Amino acid sequence: MPASRPDYYAILGIFRDATQEEIKRSYFDAAQRLHPDKNVAAGETELFLEIQQAYEVLSNPKRRSLYDATLPPEVHANTVVKHEILFSRPNLIKLDEPQLVYMLLEVSPRTEKESIPAPPLNICLVLDRSTSMQGDKMDMVKGTAIQLLRSLRPEDVFSVVSFSDHAEVVIPASLNSDRKKQEAKIQMMQPSGATEIYNGLNAGMQEVLRTRDPSRINHIILLTDGHTYGDEAECLKLAEEAAAQNIGISGMGIGHEWNDIFLDALAGKTGGSSAYISNPKDIQRLLVDKFNALVATYADDVLLEFKEQEHIRINYAFRMQPEGGPIATESPMRLGPILRDTPLHVLFEFVVEPLSSADDVVTLLNGSLKISMAASPVPAPPIRLNLKREVHVNPSPDPPPARIMTALSRLTLYRLQDRARAAADANQFDQAARHLHNLATHLLSKGEHSLAKTALFEAENLEKMHAWSAGGNKDIKYHTRALLLGGMKEKAA
Repeated sequence: MPASRPDYYAILGIFRDATQEEIKRSYFDAAQRLHPDKNVAAGETELFLEIQQAYEVLSNPKRRSLYDATLPPEVHANTVVKHEILFSRPNLIKLDEPQLVYMLLEVSPRTEKESIPAPPLNICLVLDRSTSMQGDKMDMVKGTAIQLLRSLRPEDVFSVVSFSDHAEVVIPASLNSDRKKQEAKIQMMQPSGATEIYNGLNAGMQEVLRTRDPSRINHIILLTDGHTYGDEAECLKLAEEAAAQNIGISGMGIGHEWNDIFLDALAGKTGGSSAYISNPKDIQRLLVDKFNALVATYADDVLLEFKEQEHIRINYAFRMQPEGGPIATESPMRLGPILRDTPLHVLFEFVVEPLSSADDVVTLLNGSLKISMAASPVPAPPIRLNLKREVHVNPSPDPPPARIMTALSRLTLYRLQDRARAAADANQFDQAARHLHNLATHLLSKGEHSLAKTALFEAENLEKMHAWSAGGNKDIKYHTRALLLGGMKEKAA
């Protein structure tokens, strides 16, 4: 294409066969990001005008057809990220029963991390201040909030909301406010009341929305130590609204009373995950780690859109890194962020129903990856995925790739505890104990003696008491999750 002829599809971040609805949606997203009323950075007004021109051409079928006739062949190389896909087997087998196939997806920055600008933040801390937070927990929360406040860059927006059975905006979202006054307001927080998470989340959402900017990392960090009652559905609906606005949510639970299943689901709707803080002294480390990860964000979310294939089901998806956690399998799937120094790794489990003798090639996945990048003023090009496997009569003698085997080995630990928990929830305590004994055997083989001892202790509790110890199921769940993440980092190093 001549240098004077812009690529309107690249400007809008869409494929050349995009539908009119996709063109319209991409235009509105880009226009919101670059509108002159919100952006005064050099060059962004010109980009906004280019986006308008691209939309005017591509939204008109006649003008689009004439424009398409001038285009050179499409280049599929993505200039923003690179991706790699590994399968557990080179081919499928003609069987009259279901078979499993695993796929490991890696998405990482294509450019050197030193050249990637760190986007500014728009962060809200939503802090539980119910009565149960009194003492060391509240002291650590206050101290860490002040530490984060002091570490802000001039371009960062920061807000704090506290909640119990009602919410209070402790620090409104703002730039370059009086830090001393803000620290004093944090110090004045006092525990009281019950835990109603929706009140805090809703107030935090409003603060982020007030200063929401697509060129920032817009994120809510929720920290709680208890269950919320009666407002779970409202919280999950709010998380869906946050995801639609590209606002992330991270959940952190202190102690053993909070609902990890709920926090996983809440954060997962935005591509996030939950974290377990077993001891108040760990509040500072985990909050600071989360804050640093947000600062190091390259792409704030990777969205997988796909069409369901006949005889194929995505049975399970798990983000191995940078933030380990299960992913809901309906389209679109929010896979999570890419960090400057930590690629995104997701492991998929496909169930392939019995294949007919006429099937020589099977499509496992047909869709696209869409990359959301706050650091980039223009949309990132999407990545088309059309993943196929040949069908043979006999299995291949080739072993699975080593990285797939490592990922599966690590994930086995997590899924064993998952099965133990499901069995215990169904009052099948002997079966739950067997899963934990199996988990302990695997852990011992990997040298994880302390966690193996915890698994055996919980197995005995389930057999004798028909109950977990306080925090026992969370200890095993989040420690096996941490092991899984650690294994992937070793391979990525």
